[in-house]
Amino acid sequence: MQIYRIPFKAMASSCEVVIVDTDEQLMFAKAQEAIAEVRRIEVKYSRYRPDSIVSRINSQAGGDAVACDEETVALFDYAQALHQASDGLFDITAGILRQAWDFKSQRVPAADELQALCQRIGWAKVERAGDKLRLPLAGMEIDFGGFGKEYAADRAAAILEAAGVTHGYVNLGGDIRVLGPKPDGQAWVMGIQDPRQQDKIVASIPLTTGALATSGDYERYIEVGGQRYCHILNPHTGMPVSYWRSISVLAPLAALAGSCTTIGMLKEADALAYLQKTGLRFLAIDQQGKVHTQAAA
Repeated sequence: MQIYRIPFKAMASSCEVVIVDTDEQLMFAKAQEAIAEVRRIEVKYSRYRPDSIVSRINSQAGGDAVACDEETVALFDYAQALHQASDGLFDITAGILRQAWDFKSQRVPAADELQALCQRIGWAKVERAGDKLRLPLAGMEIDFGGFGKEYAADRAAAILEAAGVTHGYVNLGGDIRVLGPKPDGQAWVMGIQDPRQQDKIVASIPLTTGALATSGDYERYIEVGGQRYCHILNPHTGMPVSYWRSISVLAPLAALAGSCTTIGMLKEADALAYLQKTGLRFLAIDQQGKVHTQAAA
């Protein structure tokens, strides 16, 4: 049995499929199938592609409802569950805030600019009937960026499992779904990056199954006047969160792990109560650098 690592680029991230197999040719075929699934999801749900379902829905904002397939309806159901679980903080209509925050220029948007965008945000405003979805206000948008990568990691893992892979993992830009341990039964050891020192690891997490995801204020941010403004934005205020440096969660699925990390970041001072209630293992680093952890319930 040999460990094979197949790196690739997708969803603006460095990605990797790791498979333990005896046959290199068979292994490569399995890996390509998993990578093809990641690319399928990227094409289908990318807001940057005019032919994606997301772009079709967004282009009809203020107009007609758009019929969606079963997979897309299931993702909307998940988005609705996250919206409820987060008291409205996890909102897939909040992506329009990137019109004000581009994180390439050292510019903090004016309050009235953010307020105007916030008026077009709100999952509760979205109209759903059966397989049809309508954005009632012109300029509204939906965006699966909040859990698209994690969903793709789970789907790629499902493809590999169906192909008989029992040892290995999928890593999509740090969103990791583990299929099973190393061939000798030992765990894969995943490092959690120090949010203030790129080359430093704050914790090493052994994983034989399940998923690990991290959200933080260090992925995309600007610093203006000595203050850090990160890419995780509160849909009610339009302003970046500022309470946590990073939150990592272990869960059975990458989509669940990733959603919990993002909701934790958005809940700011209420994050620990929320994370403890999930019963999942987590590691959270606050702005003073203090580490908060919970073992599985």
